[in-house]
Amino acid sequence: MKSPPHRFSPDDYDHHGALRLPLWFWGVLVLQARTWILFVMAGASRQQGEGLLQLFYPDTQRFWYGIMLGLPAALAFLLAPRRHQWPRLWRAWRWVLCLSLLAALGGSVFSLWQQADNQPPLDMLWILLDALALAYLLLNQRLKACFTQQEEVG
Repeated sequence: MKSPPHRFSPDDYDHHGALRLPLWFWGVLVLQARTWILFVMAGASRQQGEGLLQLFYPDTQRFWYGIMLGLPAALAFLLAPRRHQWPRLWRAWRWVLCLSLLAALGGSVFSLWQQADNQPPLDMLWILLDALALAYLLLNQRLKACFTQQEEVG
C-alpha cells in the first residue's frame, strides 16, 4: 500500500511547479564537495595555494580521495537546476550522493582507526558531519519528495 503524498506549502514550489530543494541540501553538497572548494580556493590564491593544500591535506593521497568522493556533489551542483531535463538521472543521484557519503564516512573511520591514539578533533568533526548529512539524505521527507516527484511533474 502506497503512503499518501506529503503536503507542502505552496511557497515550497517554484514557478515550474517543482518542489524546491531544501536549504540544508545545499549545505550537504558543500560538505561533500569541501575538497573541491578548497582546491578552487587554492587555485585562486596563487602564492599561498600550495601551502593551503598542504595545511589541510599533507598526504596527497587523501587529497585525491577527497576530490574523487566530492565529484558527485560537485556534479549535483550542476545537475540540480536542470533536474527536470534528466529526471531518471536526478532520481538516481540521491543514491549516488548517499554512496559517496558512505564511502567518505568509511574512509574517515578507517583513517581514525589507523591513527589509534592520535585522534585529531577535526577528523572527529568530519565523521560527525558526514554521518548527519547521510542521515539527512536518507530520512528527510521533503528531500525524498524532491528526488522522486520529478516523474509526476515532468
